[in-house]
Amino acid sequence: MWHRLTALVLLATFGLALGAHDRVVCYYGSWAVYRPGNGRFQIEDIDPTLCTHLIYTFVGLDRSGSIKILDSWQDIDLGGYKRFNALKERNPNVKTLIAIGGWNEGSEVYSYVASSPQLRTTFVNNALNFVRTHGFDGFDLDWEYPGQRGGSPSDKHNFGLLVKEFKQVFKPHGLLVTAAVGASANAISLSYDVPTMSENLDFINVMTYDLHGSWDRVTGQNAPLYAAPHETTPAQLELNVGACIDAWIKNGAAPEKLVLGIGVYGRSFTLDNAANNGINAPASQPGLPGPYTRQAGMLGYNEICEMQMGAPWTVVWNDPQKVPYAYQGNQWVGYDNPLSVALKVNYAKEKRLGGAMIWSIETDDFRGICGARYPILSTIKANL
Repeated sequence: MWHRLTALVLLATFGLALGAHDRVVCYYGSWAVYRPGNGRFQIEDIDPTLCTHLIYTFVGLDRSGSIKILDSWQDIDLGGYKRFNALKERNPNVKTLIAIGGWNEGSEVYSYVASSPQLRTTFVNNALNFVRTHGFDGFDLDWEYPGQRGGSPSDKHNFGLLVKEFKQVFKPHGLLVTAAVGASANAISLSYDVPTMSENLDFINVMTYDLHGSWDRVTGQNAPLYAAPHETTPAQLELNVGACIDAWIKNGAAPEKLVLGIGVYGRSFTLDNAANNGINAPASQPGLPGPYTRQAGMLGYNEICEMQMGAPWTVVWNDPQKVPYAYQGNQWVGYDNPLSVALKVNYAKEKRLGGAMIWSIETDDFRGICGARYPILSTIKANL
């Protein structure tokens, strides 16, 4: 089944060229080297010909404005940064960036540093030195999130000042400055001075996923393209990919600066009643952990496709939202497959966006166990 589905999507789009301004931005979660079995992912498993930009995650920030290496064993001792940047030998056109932040870093330190002109200057200069020392082509700001999670209401303004200073320092060296951002209209109102970000960043990676999950206590799609029929309140109508992109454009983002995020994973649930298994079904617990990612409430695409090969899951195409979900017994997962990804990339083209981004490369079927290698990433490239 997976061979046929991937082949159909790729054949339907074969021959479409990757335009000069269409980005395929690939985040790499460096911790995947610690996953067991077929989930273990090394830098050498990356196919750099499928991406225009590769982003290594993560480094951290301390209160002095210094960059923290979070896994010196992998990043330095085992040559992670060097091996990552050596991928440019296999594709001289690919650009590499280092990302700072992520969910685990939180917001408090970033808020503190961004609030001080002196610390902002120190941070920007340290970031420049880090990028040049280790051979990256740019720096990705993944502060999750300004004005939230221990941050301050002034973060929205201060983050705008920070990205201005990054541009002033990085642009003369020909280096990129990008950001990963919360997607929804609510996230924008709390966190982002959108016109300033659009003007000063090379591009903006919009994290149009995690729109629903086990925290809702009812089943829902990780990244629906459109709203579900039962969603009628303003808050509900915000939580789909189309509404998020519209909100960024409405708030002043140039469409060509926006890169549409695609999650290479699903959000999973344990159903309260296995017989009630549609959208919006009661599910008071997250889904069981997968064998590789080992995190309750989420499954990598590689885990999902392997599970469906090995057991009789029921797969349902959710046509109003243009994404699939699957269930077996009391386990339920909403995710993206090659068909839904192709539709999202075509949507990005219709909106004249700046490309597509994946989070993250190591949860694609990179070994080709379910069919061709990298079915999600290959679908993105084929459709742009």
